[in-house]
Amino acid sequence: MSADLLLRPTTGSPVTSAADVARGRTRRARRRRTVTLVLLVLVVAGFAVSLMFGRTFYPASDVLRVVLGEQVPGASFTVGRLRLPRAVLAVFAGFAFGLAGVTFQTMLRNPLASPDVIGISSGASAAAAVGIIVLGLNGTAVSVLAIVAALGVALLVYVLAFRDGVVGTRLILMGIGVAAMLDSVTAYALSRAAEWDLQEAMRWLTGSLNGAGWNQVVPTVVAVLVLAPVLLWQSRNLSALQLGEDTAAALGVRVERTRIVLIVAAVGLIAFATAAAGPIAFVAFLSGPIAARIVGPGGSLLVPSALVGALLVLVADFVGQYALGTRYPVGVVTGVLGAPYLVYLIVRTHRAGSSL
Repeated sequence: MSADLLLRPTTGSPVTSAADVARGRTRRARRRRTVTLVLLVLVVAGFAVSLMFGRTFYPASDVLRVVLGEQVPGASFTVGRLRLPRAVLAVFAGFAFGLAGVTFQTMLRNPLASPDVIGISSGASAAAAVGIIVLGLNGTAVSVLAIVAALGVALLVYVLAFRDGVVGTRLILMGIGVAAMLDSVTAYALSRAAEWDLQEAMRWLTGSLNGAGWNQVVPTVVAVLVLAPVLLWQSRNLSALQLGEDTAAALGVRVERTRIVLIVAAVGLIAFATAAAGPIAFVAFLSGPIAARIVGPGGSLLVPSALVGALLVLVADFVGQYALGTRYPVGVVTGVLGAPYLVYLIVRTHRAGSSL
């Protein structure tokens, strides 16, 4: 038998060439760009719809004039004072939740590693409830307290989970335990609340865009503009962490420093978004898996997940206001969407034989 016959690949077992690999990468990159562009267009369309539609319909021309600063009878108040800050907050809060959520899920290599699950949102909620009911705070003071509490809870969970490094499963379990304690604090505070304080606290704890004003919008926008570039700058290191700590270190990533930078930036986004709109349930939890499904394997999910988060909040808020016969806070709608997926994920993981 000749040597060339021995070296010839067997029929049915094709050899993947460098050209095939390059074509696959190009195809995946093209799909990622296309999906990202479509998501961006959908966010812009959802933003426009939220400004145009409501109890009163305003045409796009009137909305554009209001956005550009012109005075339009009726529309200047309804669009400029009510709908515009609400829609901007929906976009930036959803962007922050989606970006922070996928950062945690990627870094810890577990879809359960969402701020909803590991106690960060619970910390902000408990602080806000105590601030409103016990301390008699309101407005900016409640927001500042919620931001500080979210950062403090993140630090506490990290310290409790640290033992020769941080293992994703251990951090998630610690976070679930801390969240349970903080939820008890919230429940106790609510049980002692006067009727007027209870109404305000529940509106905040549910996750709502009602009454959104520019004093809430501006800090959230600034936080996204400052912290989102930090996460995008760390995207390559984040992708390396997804391969495991040892592999990331072998690739030259300073694991602990990178993890701390990622956690601080992601928690900052969650804290500011929660302080502005409340803990909108499951947006951070759902955005990453949805983006992964539509983008496909390979590449960073940060930008697609952030856009999915913005789109989720925009759509859920519009549905809660106008599609269900009565008005519901945005957190109620996202909670209805997210809770079944959480149950499904836990059941699927259990059947796969994993502890989480």
